[in-house]
Amino acid sequence: MSSMQKRSLNFCDKPAINTKDYKIIMFKTTLAAILPFLMIGSSVPDEAVSKIDTTLVSRDTPIETPAEAEPIEVVAYTGWTCEGCSVQEQMALKAFHDQGITDKNAIAALMGNIRQESLFIPDICEGGARVAYENCHTGGYGLIQWTTVNRYDGLGRHARSIGKSPSTTEAQLSYLFTEYQWKQVEPYMKTPGKSIEWYMQHAYKWLGWGIHGERTDYAYNYARELYKAP
Repeated sequence: MSSMQKRSLNFCDKPAINTKDYKIIMFKTTLAAILPFLMIGSSVPDEAVSKIDTTLVSRDTPIETPAEAEPIEVVAYTGWTCEGCSVQEQMALKAFHDQGITDKNAIAALMGNIRQESLFIPDICEGGARVAYENCHTGGYGLIQWTTVNRYDGLGRHARSIGKSPSTTEAQLSYLFTEYQWKQVEPYMKTPGKSIEWYMQHAYKWLGWGIHGERTDYAYNYARELYKAP
């Protein structure tokens, strides 16, 4: 599907001249042609009458319409989407697409893992509490539950460097792609045509989860629900 669609601006035709306006135009045109002769008491010559005939506006005269404007190019997102996806899910879908990951199963596996880790809640601390980044003192935090000191502190540093709060989806998705763990598995996620299980095996190298949970079931659900954005 093309990533660029064009939309033309349409203009409505002007309305036809109504009877009242038509009569006024005829009167003014005729008066302008014969008034000089009436003021001097002279009869109206034939050439003036002829001029009147040629200057009258016909009700059938077509009205010019504005030329059609140049089409506006609209750049559309043509990656994967799904009905009922949250704003955070849509942001993640677009982020993965922009990163060059286009295979449906790869996207589904990534989405399933994030759902298992955080339900796409960026300010969630391990255990379920929703707190600001600096107030999550134990366990993982955020979309993929950054847990180790290096990865957790790295989120804070990255967010500050881009002027965002580390508690936001935007900052966390941006940080995600800078991590060594992600860069190790990104080439596999960009490999098309593999099964969800194949992508899930490589996702483990990225997240190193302790509990598998329902991440694979989530991935299959996404694979069923995802469709190409218009």
